[in-house]
Amino acid sequence: MAGDSFGKLFTVTTFGESHGPGLGCVVGGCPPGLALCGADLQKDLDRRRPGTSRHVTQRKEPDEARILSGVFEGVTTGTAIGLYVENVDQRSRDYSKIMDRFRPGHADYSYQQKYGLRDYRGGGRSSARETVMRVAAGAIARKYLNERLGTRIRGYLAQIGPIVLDAVDLDSVDSNPFFCADPSRVEELEAFMVQLRRDGDSVGARINVIASHVPPGLGEPVFDKLGAELAHGLMSINAVKGVEIGDGFAVVEQRGSQHRDELTPAGFVKNSSGGMLGGISTGQDILASIALKPTSSIQVPGRTIDIHGEAAEIVTTGRHDPCVGLRATPIAEAMMALTLMDHYLRHRAQNADVVTTTPTIGFK
Repeated sequence: MAGDSFGKLFTVTTFGESHGPGLGCVVGGCPPGLALCGADLQKDLDRRRPGTSRHVTQRKEPDEARILSGVFEGVTTGTAIGLYVENVDQRSRDYSKIMDRFRPGHADYSYQQKYGLRDYRGGGRSSARETVMRVAAGAIARKYLNERLGTRIRGYLAQIGPIVLDAVDLDSVDSNPFFCADPSRVEELEAFMVQLRRDGDSVGARINVIASHVPPGLGEPVFDKLGAELAHGLMSINAVKGVEIGDGFAVVEQRGSQHRDELTPAGFVKNSSGGMLGGISTGQDILASIALKPTSSIQVPGRTIDIHGEAAEIVTTGRHDPCVGLRATPIAEAMMALTLMDHYLRHRAQNADVVTTTPTIGFK
């Protein structure tokens, strides 16, 4: 009942808290024969890792994943893959001042009401630190999809606060601490974040994620549409308050003649659908976008109540991200990879023998 698992054939079950000994996960359903080692996971873990720039939490965690099972002589065996990341830089004392009161906008109050108690040290299970295991598991899915299908998954920061950013050069995303795909805007982002820290406040962000060279046919109507399960995975990321597929909410202002993706022998004319029709992939790029709220762990005083329901004031101290969206790109990419991997295995299981005379036109 804890909701710790994701997927049906390619499954991920995570465990651990922000200030516990460590975090781990069990990955089930990975096919045998995939070459896998710690270095395959570490690249994405390093991209998500805290303390990598002055604009994110200064908690220093190496986030080195240990592979405990499911790999023998360098390849996956087909059995459960156990992964573990140790926590080495906890400072639980930072949270002693809020042990008896609730941070507005945080999970403190809802966890208390659901379980009758809560781990106040960084939010425990509700902390974004939980996502380290999603990224580790997602790296396995990403590698399999890329090697077997040529699928490539990339994300970038599309907006932070009022600053809207274009995808000018996706290859530049990992060359700056913002996952920004427009190198000319990095100095502007630096200045914005410096002022945000001076204000002791936080801000929201938008992340776009793209999966290219995805085969057509993934997705299972009616309740397991590919877009529905992708939205489920993305919406489960901490602080995400909205998910869009393709044109998203812009479709409200569109007419059918504008929105429909016309087909030609050379391919689709455009991709307003986000690479899915009827909940099934078309072979076009899969396009998704997430909106992340401003973190509630800020130094601006706010009103709250304590555990007895009495009025109180709260100021959150410690090490926190002024914009959780700055490290969300590899997390969104991981959830895209996990969703596609699960649906690829499900499609293969039922439809491996399907033959169609209609050519695939989604690939450009």
